[in-house]
Amino acid sequence: MTMTRIAYEVVEHDGGWTYKVGDVFTETYRTHEDATAAAKAAATEHGLSGETEVISFEDADGRWHEETAQGDDRPDIEVKDTGRS
Repeated sequence: MTMTRIAYEVVEHDGGWTYKVGDVFTETYRTHEDATAAAKAAATEHGLSGETEVISFEDADGRWHEETAQGDDRPDIEVKDTGRS
């Protein structure tokens, strides 16, 4: 089984700093340090194990799916810092 890899990337954005996952940006932070701290906190929380639960979600084609999400099946997570303060 291949583990999913997720990168939180700290970047300049909208006159400040933010972090993004893929093409999705979070809020803009005033400083590079604030954005980096937020990215690290989000990455840490994302990596925590939880309860196994049944989840429902809608795909890009508008179809609904139901599956069991294993609470201990966590992705490999990293924080990339491509900017400088």
